[in-house]
Amino acid sequence: MAHRRHRGRTRTGSAGVKLGSVIGRVTLAKSLPELTGARWLIVSPFTREHFQRGSESLAGVSKDPSLVVYDSLGGGVGQTIGYVEGREAAQPFETPPPIDAINAALVDDIFYNPF
Repeated sequence: MAHRRHRGRTRTGSAGVKLGSVIGRVTLAKSLPELTGARWLIVSPFTREHFQRGSESLAGVSKDPSLVVYDSLGGGVGQTIGYVEGREAAQPFETPPPIDAINAALVDDIFYNPF
């Protein structure tokens, strides 16, 4: 995998999976046919501060703007999810739909031990 520098630290390849907390849902009156049968979640992305709380819960609303995530996995309010943004969000579809973020994982538990 290609490595590149980003704000003083090394990043691998593409943006990858990010973690966030589901804080709401969006209900649509109409949708594209290829997007029916799934949910739209409002997600508050985890920030560095979420991982600096030690043993406290990682859930909560971050200072960063929330985003709307396409969800076919069944995520719900209060749950932690792993999501992908950008061009990668449309890759699971045969014909790429106009979406910016997709739920890629339902997270059961996070263990973080900074060194």
